[in-house]
Amino acid sequence: MELQSKVALVTGAGSGIGRASAIRLAEAGAIVGLLGHTLSELEKTADLIRSAGGKAITLDADVADETAMHAAIDTLIAETGRLDVVVANAGINGIWAPIDDLKPEEWDQTIRVNLRGTYLTLNASVPHLKKQGGSVIVVSSINGNRTFNTPGATAYVATKAAQVAIVQQLALELGRHRIRVNAVCPGAIETSINDNTKVRGEEETAVPVEFPAGDIPITGGKAGRSDDVASVILFLASDASRHVTGTPVYVDGGQGLLR
Repeated sequence: MELQSKVALVTGAGSGIGRASAIRLAEAGAIVGLLGHTLSELEKTADLIRSAGGKAITLDADVADETAMHAAIDTLIAETGRLDVVVANAGINGIWAPIDDLKPEEWDQTIRVNLRGTYLTLNASVPHLKKQGGSVIVVSSINGNRTFNTPGATAYVATKAAQVAIVQQLALELGRHRIRVNAVCPGAIETSINDNTKVRGEEETAVPVEFPAGDIPITGGKAGRSDDVASVILFLASDASRHVTGTPVYVDGGQGLLR
């Protein structure tokens, strides 16, 4: 098992890509810290892992809360003694609206979760990774990196572009500590994140272009699955990717190449 005796932290582990990644890492032998702000969802993920013979620890915390994040990771270290893999996955789509209609508090909320949350995840976990080296995987997006045609998603794409910049900066900063830092950039994936997205003024921001039918070439237009992203995260977490760092990996079935 690729991650036997390793400990992994997954933020946003209660659903979607976070849940799929946590399950995949546990299947590979890791003890997985499941971090999120909805305990009932974390417990469901933990039950799935434990029923398959894996080990999971639930950590109830808001990724943008400094005190809560440090306390959660301290709890994980107290129970396991180490940290080897960090999957910074927690994020929101936020409000999508024309830039002159987007409210400062709406902008701030997206930045708070997606960027402050990523920063605090790394701020609290890197000291533990430095002890023996490890792998950080940040879940970004093709939006803000390969594509820019999502109506009104200015705050969201800003955070996703910034996450890739953070990855590349830290790949150099942390290389001396044998910490690899990479990003996965999913395209359309079947998750519930769109259920929490509010769009205003789409007619003002939509790009007036028609894309060809089947705009995800590898699947004939069908969205990918969370498990497709989790498989790449497992690769980046394991020693199979030991010479890969500072790299955004696009998991979009070729979608971004058409846009």
